[in-house]
Amino acid sequence: MSGDPVFRVIIVEDQPLFRSMLSDVVRAEDGFTLMGAAESVADARRLIASAHADVLLLDVELPDGNGFALARSVRMERPGIGVVLLSGHNVMELLLSVPDGERAGWSYLSKFSSTSRATLVRALRASARGGSMLDPELLASVQPRRGSALASLTPRQFHALKLLAEGLSNAAIAREMSISTHSVDNLLNAVYTTLGVRDDGELNSRVAAALHLVRDGAISRDAV
Repeated sequence: MSGDPVFRVIIVEDQPLFRSMLSDVVRAEDGFTLMGAAESVADARRLIASAHADVLLLDVELPDGNGFALARSVRMERPGIGVVLLSGHNVMELLLSVPDGERAGWSYLSKFSSTSRATLVRALRASARGGSMLDPELLASVQPRRGSALASLTPRQFHALKLLAEGLSNAAIAREMSISTHSVDNLLNAVYTTLGVRDDGELNSRVAAALHLVRDGAISRDAV
């Protein structure tokens, strides 16, 4: 759409076919510019140093190092850059090691879930804008741990939280739940209060609430 920002993307993926597929998605999508694709940590460092990007799309497991560690080091120099992690394993808990004040802009998708083109694009947009998104298929298997703050949420509040964690806007959540945006606002405000994640200048309520699903959620061991 005219006037909307164009997000610059760098891809870091060692598998040639998958790297090519990801590159094709970014090139074909309005609102994105592919700045380059790297196959290793070393190549990625050179590319990131020479080409400014708004968001990184990178594999966690790389032949010469760890994509998560690479992203952490890049974010130390460029705090505003978004990160979408890809992995063949469930590594959502990696996000919990990121300090509270640095969690905005991190997303995670599993390579082996039924991730669609639209889901990938939504994750890139969410991270580029400083939001967060977790893999929808993995979220489907999450249930509150007994005695956790999540267990205090009503079923409707928990449903709204899962949709938020999938990167949906309040308007999209309203459509999915067939309720008004005002009702979504009320549901999410109740979620933030129950989880104790009100914005305080350091904490992003939406990101912090989504990560409660990782911290306090029981995820099926069969999920990838």
